[in-house]
Amino acid sequence: MSTKTVLSVEGLRKEFPARAGGKPVVAVDGVAFALERGGSLALVGESGSGKTTTARIVAGLERPTAGTVTLAAEARARGRRRPRPVQMVYQDPFSSLDPSQRIGAGLLELLRSCRGMNRASARERAITLLTEVGLGEQHAERLPRDLSGGQRQRVAIARALALEPEVLILDEAVAALDVSVQAQVLNLLTDIRERTSVAFLFVSHDLAVVRQITDTCLVMHHGRVVEHGRTADILDHPQAAYTRQLLDAVPRPGWRPRRRN
Repeated sequence: MSTKTVLSVEGLRKEFPARAGGKPVVAVDGVAFALERGGSLALVGESGSGKTTTARIVAGLERPTAGTVTLAAEARARGRRRPRPVQMVYQDPFSSLDPSQRIGAGLLELLRSCRGMNRASARERAITLLTEVGLGEQHAERLPRDLSGGQRQRVAIARALALEPEVLILDEAVAALDVSVQAQVLNLLTDIRERTSVAFLFVSHDLAVVRQITDTCLVMHHGRVVEHGRTADILDHPQAAYTRQLLDAVPRPGWRPRRRN
């Protein structure tokens, strides 16, 4: 592993048991990639392509059937206990927040339990995190239901950054936001990556978003990698037939749905 590499995935395979004695379902088959510090990689494909399963394996939420996931931070820790250097931000931020807990209290609890901070230091860091994601001290006293969807997603990003991860997995993290809010959150993420050098693993089916936020792209189909390279090269000059199908499915300006008789 290069000194700049924070994540290395080799020969990843994931099988799920079949029903009624059939063959196992292969969700991920032979996936390999590397992610450098401050880099950004998109996992692209339609539903069922294996991109979310791959991300969940990297996050430690699924165990692979075969293959390896190597995280540089875990290798450096050498057995010392520390928060996992991978954090995940989901499509629906409301489901990842405690509806009965105020935003500041949730951050405070996280920083004290996982980072070992005293109350004063944790509170100061919580306010700093909220400021860094475009919120303010006043939001610390609010409940998740009092925030807009975009504000809740900013809180989810702040919670992920609280543990100082080296890899941030964003699983359709802006898909549920309207276009104007989506643009604001994407700009925020770009600023965070430039400022902290955290690496992004971005799971998405939205190719316009992928073009804006990532440097490299990995296209998946039926659990396998069909194309891997620079995002601009793949989206402008796709080599795989499946990638061309994905691009052809993107509505163009002036497109109108065909009416049925």
